[in-house]
Amino acid sequence: MSSYTTDAAASYAAAERYLLEIPKFTKKNSMENTRRFLSHLGYSGGQKVIHVAGTNGKGSVCAYLRSILQEAGHTTGLFVSPHLVCMRERFMINGKMVSEEDFLWAYRRVEEKLRSMPEALRKESYHPSFFEFLFFMAVLLFEREKVEYMILETGLGGRLDATNAIDRKEVCVITSIGYDHMEYLGETLPEIAREKAGIFRKNVPVVYFDKNRDVTETLEKCADLSETSTFPVSFQAIKEINSHDKTIDFSLQSNYYGYIRLSMPTIALYQIENAALAAAAIEQLKDRAGVSAEQLAEGIKKMRWEGRMEEIMPSVYLDGAHNTDGIQAFLRSVEQDGCMGKRLLLFSMVREKQYRAVMDMLAVSGLFDEIGVAEIQDKRALPLRELADYFRQYTGLRIREYETLKDAVRDLTVRREAKDRVYIVGSLYLAGEVKALLRRHSHD
Repeated sequence: MSSYTTDAAASYAAAERYLLEIPKFTKKNSMENTRRFLSHLGYSGGQKVIHVAGTNGKGSVCAYLRSILQEAGHTTGLFVSPHLVCMRERFMINGKMVSEEDFLWAYRRVEEKLRSMPEALRKESYHPSFFEFLFFMAVLLFEREKVEYMILETGLGGRLDATNAIDRKEVCVITSIGYDHMEYLGETLPEIAREKAGIFRKNVPVVYFDKNRDVTETLEKCADLSETSTFPVSFQAIKEINSHDKTIDFSLQSNYYGYIRLSMPTIALYQIENAALAAAAIEQLKDRAGVSAEQLAEGIKKMRWEGRMEEIMPSVYLDGAHNTDGIQAFLRSVEQDGCMGKRLLLFSMVREKQYRAVMDMLAVSGLFDEIGVAEIQDKRALPLRELADYFRQYTGLRIREYETLKDAVRDLTVRREAKDRVYIVGSLYLAGEVKALLRRHSHD
Protein backbone atom coordinates (compact mmCIF):
# COMPACT_ATOMS: atom_id res chain seq x y z
CA MET A 1 0.00 0.00 0.00
CA SER A 2 1.40 3.40 -0.92
CA SER A 3 1.99 6.03 1.75
CA TYR A 4 -0.91 8.35 2.45
CA THR A 5 -0.13 11.98 1.66
CA THR A 6 -1.30 15.07 3.53
CA ASP A 7 -3.48 16.03 0.56
CA ALA A 8 -5.11 12.60 0.58
CA ALA A 9 -5.70 12.83 4.33
CA ALA A 10 -7.36 16.20 3.81
CA SER A 11 -9.52 14.65 1.08
CA TYR A 12 -10.52 11.87 3.47
CA ALA A 13 -11.55 14.40 6.10
CA ALA A 14 -13.53 16.31 3.47
CA ALA A 15 -15.30 13.09 2.41
CA GLU A 16 -16.29 12.41 6.02
CA ARG A 17 -17.62 15.96 6.40
CA TYR A 18 -19.66 15.65 3.21
CA LEU A 19 -21.18 12.36 4.32
CA LEU A 20 -22.16 13.81 7.70
CA GLU A 21 -23.86 16.73 5.94
CA ILE A 22 -26.03 14.47 3.75
CA PRO A 23 -29.00 14.28 6.18
CA LYS A 24 -29.48 18.02 5.71
CA PHE A 25 -30.21 17.88 2.00
CA THR A 26 -31.66 14.48 1.16
CA LYS A 27 -34.70 12.36 1.96
CA LYS A 28 -35.55 8.71 2.37
CA ASN A 29 -35.44 7.14 -1.09
CA SER A 30 -37.69 4.47 -2.50
CA MET A 31 -36.38 0.92 -2.61
CA GLU A 32 -36.82 1.03 -6.39
CA ASN A 33 -34.42 3.97 -6.69
CA THR A 34 -31.93 2.39 -4.28
CA ARG A 35 -31.93 -0.71 -6.48
CA ARG A 36 -31.51 1.43 -9.60
CA PHE A 37 -28.45 3.12 -8.20
CA LEU A 38 -27.02 -0.18 -6.96
CA SER A 39 -27.36 -1.51 -10.50
CA HIS A 40 -25.82 1.72 -11.84
CA LEU A 41 -22.79 1.04 -9.63
CA GLY A 42 -22.32 -2.25 -11.50
CA TYR A 43 -23.03 -4.54 -8.54
CA SER A 44 -22.58 -8.09 -9.80
CA GLY A 45 -23.98 -10.08 -6.88
CA GLY A 46 -20.97 -12.36 -6.81
CA GLN A 47 -20.70 -12.58 -3.03
CA LYS A 48 -22.67 -14.83 -0.73
CA VAL A 49 -24.81 -12.51 1.35
CA ILE A 50 -25.84 -13.04 4.97
CA HIS A 51 -28.44 -10.46 5.96
CA VAL A 52 -29.04 -9.61 9.63
CA ALA A 53 -31.93 -7.54 11.02
CA GLY A 54 -33.39 -7.07 14.50
CA THR A 55 -33.51 -4.63 17.40
CA ASN A 56 -30.66 -5.75 19.67
CA GLY A 57 -27.64 -7.93 18.95
CA LYS A 58 -27.32 -7.38 15.19
CA GLY A 59 -23.72 -6.23 15.31
CA SER A 60 -22.70 -9.03 17.65
CA VAL A 61 -24.30 -11.72 15.48
CA CYS A 62 -22.54 -10.26 12.43
CA ALA A 63 -19.24 -10.28 14.32
CA TYR A 64 -19.70 -13.91 15.37
CA LEU A 65 -20.48 -14.88 11.77
CA ARG A 66 -17.40 -13.06 10.52
CA SER A 67 -15.16 -14.70 13.11
CA ILE A 68 -16.50 -18.21 12.45
CA LEU A 69 -16.23 -17.93 8.67
CA GLN A 70 -12.70 -16.58 8.85
CA GLU A 71 -11.72 -19.36 11.22
CA ALA A 72 -12.83 -21.76 8.47
CA GLY A 73 -10.63 -19.98 5.94
CA HIS A 74 -13.22 -17.81 4.18
CA THR A 75 -12.78 -14.16 3.24
CA THR A 76 -15.40 -11.77 4.59
CA GLY A 77 -16.73 -8.26 4.18
CA LEU A 78 -18.68 -6.89 7.14
CA PHE A 79 -20.91 -3.81 6.95
CA VAL A 80 -22.31 -2.63 10.30
CA SER A 81 -23.65 0.50 11.97
CA PRO A 82 -23.30 2.72 13.78
CA HIS A 83 -19.62 3.38 14.28
CA LEU A 84 -18.30 4.27 17.73
CA VAL A 85 -15.34 6.52 16.95
CA CYS A 86 -14.32 6.30 13.29
CA MET A 87 -16.62 6.01 10.26
CA ARG A 88 -14.29 3.39 8.77
CA GLU A 89 -15.37 0.98 11.54
CA ARG A 90 -18.47 0.30 9.43
CA PHE A 91 -16.38 -1.48 6.78
CA MET A 92 -14.42 -4.54 7.88
CA ILE A 93 -12.57 -6.75 5.42
CA ASN A 94 -11.30 -10.01 6.90
CA GLY A 95 -11.73 -8.54 10.36
CA LYS A 96 -9.80 -5.34 9.71
CA MET A 97 -11.15 -1.83 9.35
CA VAL A 98 -10.53 -0.40 5.86
CA SER A 99 -7.81 2.20 5.41
CA GLU A 100 -8.45 5.89 4.75
CA GLU A 101 -7.14 5.29 1.24
CA ASP A 102 -9.66 2.52 0.55
CA PHE A 103 -12.48 4.52 2.15
CA LEU A 104 -11.67 7.46 -0.12
CA TRP A 105 -11.50 5.21 -3.20
CA ALA A 106 -15.03 3.91 -2.54
CA TYR A 107 -16.35 7.37 -1.74
CA ARG A 108 -15.03 8.74 -5.02
CA ARG A 109 -16.48 5.83 -6.99
CA VAL A 110 -19.97 6.56 -5.66
CA GLU A 111 -19.42 10.26 -6.27
CA GLU A 112 -18.45 9.57 -9.89
CA LYS A 113 -21.56 7.47 -10.45
CA LEU A 114 -23.72 10.29 -9.07
CA ARG A 115 -22.49 12.49 -11.92
CA SER A 116 -23.58 9.97 -14.57
CA MET A 117 -26.94 8.76 -13.30
CA PRO A 118 -29.62 7.19 -15.49
CA GLU A 119 -32.43 9.46 -16.65
CA ALA A 120 -34.96 7.84 -14.28
CA LEU A 121 -32.86 8.83 -11.25
CA ARG A 122 -32.01 12.31 -12.55
CA LYS A 123 -35.69 13.08 -13.02
CA GLU A 124 -36.29 12.42 -9.35
CA SER A 125 -33.21 14.41 -8.24
CA TYR A 126 -31.95 11.25 -6.59
CA HIS A 127 -29.17 11.43 -4.02
CA PRO A 128 -28.24 8.60 -1.65
CA SER A 129 -29.06 9.08 2.01
CA PHE A 130 -26.17 8.95 4.49
CA PHE A 131 -26.73 5.25 5.13
CA GLU A 132 -27.27 4.43 1.43
CA PHE A 133 -24.03 6.15 0.48
CA LEU A 134 -22.09 4.10 3.03
CA PHE A 135 -23.84 0.90 1.93
CA PHE A 136 -22.87 1.56 -1.69
CA MET A 137 -19.28 2.16 -0.60
CA ALA A 138 -19.31 -1.17 1.27
CA VAL A 139 -20.55 -3.07 -1.78
CA LEU A 140 -17.81 -1.54 -3.94
CA LEU A 141 -15.11 -2.33 -1.40
CA PHE A 142 -16.23 -5.92 -0.89
CA GLU A 143 -16.53 -6.58 -4.62
CA ARG A 144 -13.09 -5.12 -5.30
CA GLU A 145 -11.56 -7.38 -2.65
CA LYS A 146 -13.55 -10.36 -4.01
CA VAL A 147 -14.64 -11.47 -0.54
CA GLU A 148 -16.58 -14.74 -0.42
CA TYR A 149 -19.13 -13.69 2.19
CA MET A 150 -20.75 -10.28 2.54
CA ILE A 151 -22.34 -9.87 5.99
CA LEU A 152 -24.83 -7.00 6.05
CA GLU A 153 -26.43 -5.46 9.12
CA THR A 154 -29.58 -3.46 8.49
CA GLY A 155 -29.50 0.11 9.69
CA LEU A 156 -32.95 0.69 11.15
CA GLY A 157 -35.70 -1.61 9.97
CA GLY A 158 -35.56 -4.21 7.24
CA ARG A 159 -38.21 -3.89 4.57
CA LEU A 160 -37.18 -0.38 3.50
CA ASP A 161 -33.54 -0.59 4.55
CA ALA A 162 -30.97 0.19 1.86
CA THR A 163 -29.25 -3.17 2.41
CA ASN A 164 -32.50 -4.85 1.37
CA ALA A 165 -31.88 -3.71 -2.20
CA ILE A 166 -29.87 -6.92 -2.52
CA ASP A 167 -32.16 -9.83 -3.35
CA ARG A 168 -29.74 -12.75 -3.68
CA LYS A 169 -29.01 -13.98 -0.18
CA GLU A 170 -27.75 -17.14 1.45
CA VAL A 171 -29.49 -16.78 4.80
CA CYS A 172 -31.45 -14.18 6.77
CA VAL A 173 -31.09 -13.74 10.52
CA ILE A 174 -33.52 -11.94 12.84
CA THR A 175 -32.05 -11.03 16.22
CA SER A 176 -33.94 -10.01 19.36
CA ILE A 177 -37.00 -7.86 18.60
CA GLY A 178 -37.74 -5.07 21.05
CA TYR A 179 -39.27 -1.62 21.37
CA ASP A 180 -37.04 0.84 19.56
CA HIS A 181 -37.59 3.41 16.80
CA MET A 182 -41.34 2.87 17.10
CA GLU A 183 -42.01 6.11 15.23
CA TYR A 184 -40.69 4.38 12.11
CA LEU A 185 -41.32 0.68 12.67
CA GLY A 186 -44.59 0.38 14.58
CA GLU A 187 -45.90 0.52 18.14
CA THR A 188 -46.20 -3.23 18.80
CA LEU A 189 -43.69 -6.07 18.66
CA PRO A 190 -45.55 -7.83 15.81
CA GLU A 191 -45.51 -4.59 13.79
CA ILE A 192 -41.80 -4.15 14.38
CA ALA A 193 -41.14 -7.83 13.58
CA ARG A 194 -43.07 -7.47 10.33
CA GLU A 195 -40.81 -4.62 9.24
CA LYS A 196 -37.70 -6.62 10.11
CA ALA A 197 -39.06 -9.61 8.20
CA GLY A 198 -39.10 -7.49 5.06
CA ILE A 199 -35.60 -8.87 4.37
CA PHE A 200 -37.01 -12.38 3.73
CA ARG A 201 -36.73 -13.83 0.23
CA LYS A 202 -38.14 -16.92 -1.46
CA ASN A 203 -36.24 -20.10 -0.55
CA VAL A 204 -33.72 -18.19 1.58
CA PRO A 205 -33.63 -19.82 5.04
CA VAL A 206 -34.53 -17.68 8.05
CA VAL A 207 -32.93 -18.07 11.49
CA TYR A 208 -34.41 -16.38 14.55
CA PHE A 209 -34.61 -16.85 18.32
CA ASP A 210 -37.94 -18.23 19.50
CA LYS A 211 -38.65 -16.40 22.77
CA ASN A 212 -41.78 -14.29 22.22
CA ARG A 213 -44.95 -15.95 20.98
CA ASP A 214 -46.30 -12.87 19.16
CA VAL A 215 -42.99 -12.25 17.42
CA THR A 216 -42.64 -15.91 16.48
CA GLU A 217 -46.13 -16.04 14.99
CA THR A 218 -45.43 -12.90 12.96
CA LEU A 219 -42.10 -14.16 11.63
CA GLU A 220 -43.61 -17.53 10.71
CA LYS A 221 -46.48 -15.85 8.81
CA CYS A 222 -44.03 -13.59 6.98
CA ALA A 223 -41.89 -16.58 6.07
CA ASP A 224 -44.92 -18.39 4.68
CA LEU A 225 -45.81 -15.36 2.55
CA SER A 226 -42.21 -15.20 1.33
CA GLU A 227 -42.26 -18.92 0.53
CA THR A 228 -39.28 -19.77 2.67
CA SER A 229 -38.42 -21.95 5.65
CA THR A 230 -37.58 -20.95 9.21
CA PHE A 231 -35.06 -22.46 11.61
CA PRO A 232 -35.83 -21.12 15.08
CA VAL A 233 -33.40 -21.40 17.98
CA SER A 234 -34.84 -21.91 21.46
CA PHE A 235 -33.58 -21.62 25.02
CA GLN A 236 -34.00 -25.40 25.28
CA ALA A 237 -30.99 -25.75 22.97
CA ILE A 238 -28.78 -23.88 25.46
CA LYS A 239 -27.64 -25.75 28.55
CA GLU A 240 -25.02 -25.82 31.31
CA ILE A 241 -24.30 -22.08 31.43
CA ASN A 242 -21.32 -21.27 33.63
CA SER A 243 -20.24 -17.66 34.23
CA HIS A 244 -16.67 -17.15 35.34
CA ASP A 245 -14.75 -13.99 36.15
CA LYS A 246 -14.33 -12.93 32.52
CA THR A 247 -15.72 -15.80 30.45
CA ILE A 248 -18.96 -17.70 29.87
CA ASP A 249 -19.15 -21.38 28.96
CA PHE A 250 -22.27 -23.11 27.71
CA SER A 251 -23.44 -26.10 25.71
CA LEU A 252 -25.45 -25.79 22.51
CA GLN A 253 -27.60 -28.53 21.03
CA SER A 254 -27.26 -28.06 17.28
CA ASN A 255 -29.15 -29.77 14.46
CA TYR A 256 -25.99 -30.57 12.50
CA TYR A 257 -23.10 -30.30 14.96
CA GLY A 258 -24.92 -32.05 17.77
CA TYR A 259 -23.94 -31.27 21.34
CA ILE A 260 -21.07 -28.77 21.38
CA ARG A 261 -19.35 -26.93 24.21
CA LEU A 262 -18.67 -23.24 23.60
CA SER A 263 -16.69 -20.59 25.46
CA MET A 264 -16.83 -16.80 25.11
CA PRO A 265 -14.42 -14.22 26.56
CA THR A 266 -17.16 -11.95 27.93
CA ILE A 267 -19.37 -11.46 30.98
CA ALA A 268 -22.34 -10.51 28.77
CA LEU A 269 -24.95 -13.23 29.14
CA TYR A 270 -26.88 -11.83 26.18
CA GLN A 271 -24.06 -12.93 23.89
CA ILE A 272 -25.11 -16.55 24.40
CA GLU A 273 -28.24 -15.90 22.34
CA ASN A 274 -26.26 -14.05 19.66
CA ALA A 275 -23.64 -16.79 19.40
CA ALA A 276 -26.37 -19.44 19.13
CA LEU A 277 -28.04 -17.49 16.31
CA ALA A 278 -24.73 -17.23 14.45
CA ALA A 279 -24.15 -20.98 14.83
CA ALA A 280 -27.65 -21.71 13.50
CA ALA A 281 -27.06 -19.40 10.53
CA ILE A 282 -23.81 -21.19 9.66
CA GLU A 283 -25.77 -24.46 9.56
CA GLN A 284 -28.03 -23.03 6.86
CA LEU A 285 -25.22 -22.04 4.52
CA LYS A 286 -24.58 -24.37 1.60
CA ASP A 287 -22.58 -27.35 2.94
CA ARG A 288 -22.31 -25.30 6.16
CA ALA A 289 -19.52 -23.37 4.41
CA GLY A 290 -17.23 -26.25 5.30
CA VAL A 291 -17.16 -25.10 8.93
CA SER A 292 -16.26 -27.86 11.38
CA ALA A 293 -17.49 -27.99 14.96
CA GLU A 294 -13.98 -27.10 16.13
CA GLN A 295 -13.81 -24.08 13.81
CA LEU A 296 -17.27 -22.96 14.96
CA ALA A 297 -16.20 -23.12 18.60
CA GLU A 298 -12.89 -21.37 17.92
CA GLY A 299 -14.59 -18.62 15.91
CA ILE A 300 -16.97 -17.90 18.78
CA LYS A 301 -14.10 -17.94 21.25
CA LYS A 302 -12.07 -15.44 19.22
CA MET A 303 -14.85 -12.94 18.56
CA ARG A 304 -14.31 -9.42 19.90
CA TRP A 305 -16.87 -6.64 19.58
CA GLU A 306 -16.23 -3.17 20.93
CA GLY A 307 -18.74 -1.41 23.15
CA ARG A 308 -20.66 -4.55 24.13
CA MET A 309 -19.82 -5.26 27.77
CA GLU A 310 -16.25 -4.52 26.78
CA GLU A 311 -13.62 -4.39 29.50
CA ILE A 312 -11.88 -1.14 28.53
CA MET A 313 -9.73 -1.06 31.68
CA PRO A 314 -9.36 -3.54 34.53
CA SER A 315 -12.86 -4.00 36.01
CA VAL A 316 -14.28 -1.13 33.92
CA TYR A 317 -16.99 -2.26 31.48
CA LEU A 318 -18.52 -0.33 28.60
CA ASP A 319 -21.86 -1.32 27.09
CA GLY A 320 -23.92 0.37 24.39
CA ALA A 321 -27.34 -0.75 25.71
CA HIS A 322 -29.82 2.08 25.17
CA ASN A 323 -33.35 0.65 25.06
CA THR A 324 -35.37 -1.29 27.62
CA ASP A 325 -34.56 -4.72 26.19
CA GLY A 326 -30.88 -3.88 25.97
CA ILE A 327 -30.80 -2.54 29.54
CA GLN A 328 -32.66 -5.60 30.81
CA ALA A 329 -30.01 -7.84 29.21
CA PHE A 330 -27.27 -5.61 30.61
CA LEU A 331 -28.70 -5.86 34.14
CA ARG A 332 -28.91 -9.67 33.92
CA SER A 333 -25.20 -9.76 33.18
CA VAL A 334 -24.36 -7.32 35.98
CA GLU A 335 -26.43 -9.35 38.42
CA GLN A 336 -24.27 -12.41 37.82
CA ASP A 337 -20.87 -10.72 37.54
CA GLY A 338 -19.58 -12.09 40.86
CA CYS A 339 -18.52 -8.62 42.03
CA MET A 340 -17.17 -8.76 45.61
CA GLY A 341 -16.94 -4.98 46.07
CA LYS A 342 -19.04 -2.00 45.01
CA ARG A 343 -20.61 -1.43 41.62
CA LEU A 344 -20.30 2.13 40.30
CA LEU A 345 -22.45 3.23 37.35
CA LEU A 346 -21.77 6.02 34.86
CA PHE A 347 -24.80 6.87 32.74
CA SER A 348 -25.70 9.25 29.95
CA MET A 349 -28.22 9.12 27.13
CA VAL A 350 -29.84 11.01 24.28
CA ARG A 351 -33.42 12.17 24.57
CA GLU A 352 -35.22 9.22 22.98
CA LYS A 353 -38.64 7.81 23.76
CA GLN A 354 -37.40 5.17 26.19
CA TYR A 355 -34.98 7.18 28.28
CA ARG A 356 -37.29 7.46 31.29
CA ALA A 357 -38.00 3.72 31.29
CA VAL A 358 -34.28 2.96 30.96
CA MET A 359 -33.40 5.21 33.89
CA ASP A 360 -36.20 3.70 35.99
CA MET A 361 -34.82 0.21 35.40
CA LEU A 362 -31.30 1.23 36.43
CA ALA A 363 -32.45 3.19 39.47
CA VAL A 364 -34.62 0.43 40.96
CA SER A 365 -32.34 -2.50 40.05
CA GLY A 366 -30.59 -2.42 43.41
CA LEU A 367 -27.34 -3.46 41.71
CA PHE A 368 -25.36 -0.24 42.01
CA ASP A 369 -23.84 1.50 45.03
CA GLU A 370 -23.41 4.83 43.31
CA ILE A 371 -24.55 6.50 40.08
CA GLY A 372 -22.60 9.11 38.15
CA VAL A 373 -23.98 11.19 35.27
CA ALA A 374 -22.30 13.25 32.57
CA GLU A 375 -23.60 14.94 29.44
CA ILE A 376 -22.52 13.58 26.05
CA GLN A 377 -21.67 15.79 23.08
CA ASP A 378 -24.80 15.40 21.00
CA LYS A 379 -27.58 17.86 20.19
CA ARG A 380 -30.11 15.36 21.56
CA ALA A 381 -28.19 14.73 24.79
CA LEU A 382 -30.09 14.80 28.06
CA PRO A 383 -28.83 17.79 30.11
CA LEU A 384 -26.69 17.04 33.15
CA ARG A 385 -29.17 18.47 35.67
CA GLU A 386 -32.08 16.55 34.17
CA LEU A 387 -30.11 13.30 34.33
CA ALA A 388 -29.24 13.83 37.98
CA ASP A 389 -32.69 15.06 39.08
CA TYR A 390 -34.47 12.16 37.41
CA PHE A 391 -32.32 9.56 39.16
CA ARG A 392 -32.81 11.31 42.51
CA GLN A 393 -36.57 10.83 42.18
CA TYR A 394 -36.22 7.05 42.16
CA THR A 395 -33.24 6.19 44.31
CA GLY A 396 -31.64 7.26 47.56
CA LEU A 397 -28.17 6.52 46.19
CA ARG A 398 -25.61 9.26 45.90
CA ILE A 399 -25.77 10.80 42.42
CA ARG A 400 -22.51 12.37 41.28
CA GLU A 401 -22.64 15.02 38.57
CA TYR A 402 -19.65 15.48 36.28
CA GLU A 403 -19.14 18.51 34.06
CA THR A 404 -17.28 16.43 31.47
CA LEU A 405 -17.08 12.80 30.53
CA LYS A 406 -13.33 12.98 30.99
CA ASP A 407 -13.82 14.06 34.61
CA ALA A 408 -16.28 11.22 35.18
CA VAL A 409 -14.08 8.46 33.79
CA ARG A 410 -11.03 9.74 35.63
CA ASP A 411 -12.83 10.07 38.98
CA LEU A 412 -14.56 6.68 38.84
CA THR A 413 -11.44 4.81 37.81
CA VAL A 414 -9.27 6.55 40.42
CA ARG A 415 -11.74 5.95 43.26
CA ARG A 416 -12.43 2.36 42.27
CA GLU A 417 -11.00 -0.11 44.75
CA ALA A 418 -9.57 -3.52 43.86
CA LYS A 419 -12.83 -5.46 44.23
CA ASP A 420 -15.08 -2.78 42.71
CA ARG A 421 -16.51 -2.74 39.20
CA VAL A 422 -17.37 0.29 37.08
CA TYR A 423 -20.10 0.08 34.43
CA ILE A 424 -20.58 2.72 31.74
CA VAL A 425 -23.90 2.41 29.89
CA GLY A 426 -26.77 4.30 28.27
CA SER A 427 -25.97 4.93 24.63
CA LEU A 428 -23.72 3.96 21.74
CA TYR A 429 -22.93 7.68 21.51
CA LEU A 430 -21.65 7.47 25.08
CA ALA A 431 -19.64 4.35 24.22
CA GLY A 432 -18.11 6.12 21.23
CA GLU A 433 -17.12 9.18 23.26
CA VAL A 434 -15.52 7.03 25.96
CA LYS A 435 -13.58 5.04 23.34
CA ALA A 436 -12.40 8.26 21.69
CA LEU A 437 -11.37 9.65 25.06
CA LEU A 438 -9.30 6.56 25.85
CA ARG A 439 -7.65 6.60 22.43
CA ARG A 440 -6.65 10.24 22.83
CA HIS A 441 -5.28 9.47 26.29
CA SER A 442 -3.21 6.54 24.97
CA HIS A 443 -1.67 8.83 22.33
CA ASP A 444 -0.72 11.56 24.83
